[in-house]
Amino acid sequence: MSDENAYAVLEIADYRRLLISRLMVTVAVQVQAIAIGWQIYAITNNPLFLGFAGLAEAIPAIGVALYAGHVADVVDRKQIVLWSVGTLVISLALLWACTLLMPADWTLVTCLFTVIAITGVARGFYAPAIFGTVSDIVPRHLMGNAAAWNSTVWQASAVIGPIFGGLLYGWVQAANTYMFSTILLGCAFVSFSLIKSKSVINPNKHDTVLENIKEGLQFVFSNQIILGAMALDLFAVLFGGAVALMPIFAKDVFHCGPQVLGVLRAAPSVGSVITAIVLTRHPISHNSGKIFMLAAAGFGLCIIGFGLSTNLYLSLALLAISGALDGISVWVRSTIFQLATPNEMKGRVAAVNSMFIGSSNEIGEFESGTAAKLMGLVPSVVFGGVMTLLVVLVTSVKAPKLRNLHIHELYKEPEPAS
Repeated sequence: MSDENAYAVLEIADYRRLLISRLMVTVAVQVQAIAIGWQIYAITNNPLFLGFAGLAEAIPAIGVALYAGHVADVVDRKQIVLWSVGTLVISLALLWACTLLMPADWTLVTCLFTVIAITGVARGFYAPAIFGTVSDIVPRHLMGNAAAWNSTVWQASAVIGPIFGGLLYGWVQAANTYMFSTILLGCAFVSFSLIKSKSVINPNKHDTVLENIKEGLQFVFSNQIILGAMALDLFAVLFGGAVALMPIFAKDVFHCGPQVLGVLRAAPSVGSVITAIVLTRHPISHNSGKIFMLAAAGFGLCIIGFGLSTNLYLSLALLAISGALDGISVWVRSTIFQLATPNEMKGRVAAVNSMFIGSSNEIGEFESGTAAKLMGLVPSVVFGGVMTLLVVLVTSVKAPKLRNLHIHELYKEPEPAS
């Protein structure tokens, strides 16, 4: 893609609205995550509960994901997005009220976990609907461009959110931090409502929800490229993510407050933003599979280095590099999913993807918290990085079609699901 058409997809008004809306949702959720993580660790002083927080969101999200994917293929996806974001607004308002009215003890922790579970349900419906909405708005030949801009905006919001969340928590404490997120999500709801495009609902040949879900699962598990990309990212995030442990690194390793926690959480996204901007102009058309796997391996090495580092600046640099490499993985994976999936299957494939990848972040937080409790902080992070390298090796052997993928070959229209 040349410089002059790097901004082609931004000429679509509905796509611009979609990007702005997703930006606000992601910033709000990142700010919320900073506040909840710091609150829970401050009250419990136990890394295991940081892991439980991730699990509390992942279980509901996984539980509704397959049904949500079916719904996203038979209902207007914009309406599902509005319902999901509206639920997030209510959830953040509840966090705001609980933090204002309850003492900082186990009663508040229980409230936090309850609201986390509600947000998990909302996210389970949001993910497949928003994935399909992109293909409702963007023509096929611009999908690679859209994937780069999606990643750019998401990663930019992932930089802004943690930094601003840490600063905001340090300035005005938890309750007002949740108030900010509530207002921002309300603005996102309004912005989403202005999108004019509607889903083209294809008549479905199956009569039952279970048959539709089964069809989606069969499609994913029979496609080596999609399944391999999902599996690689699942286990890389599951073992290589140290996000849940950032409050411990900030407080106990670097002896700093929530402001530094925000910077640590944002550092990977700084690298990812740089990668995403480059990919808007120079997409990876050839040797995409090999580059994808090398990036995942580099991510694992950065995580090992981060675990061993005791210098804040070195740790930030390693996190930024890990984010840059992860940005490559995100672009390749997103482009694969959009191009290799028929439109009538987008919701169900995205639902399986959210189970593999979206919820792997939260399950990875549980794994990280549990491993840190059992093995210690540094050994648990190093172990995760080593496991990521092992996963890349296994995937390269078991998924040769993914390893030898050239993305430019996917731009022809995929065969409709049988």
